[in-house]
Amino acid sequence: MTDPEPEHRRLARQTEEKRGERHMWIWLAYFLFGIHIIAFVMIYAVLHAPK
Repeated sequence: MTDPEPEHRRLARQTEEKRGERHMWIWLAYFLFGIHIIAFVMIYAVLHAPK
């Protein structure tokens, strides 16, 4: 049987998981924001294209 994880390692792992999750949400927010900017630019270009 293995020993339970020491408290300091458990806390360090939880802190790293929270940090990683926060970075994932920030990356997702930037990605979605960028997709919308590109979509708005494309809509503008289509609506204002010469006929």
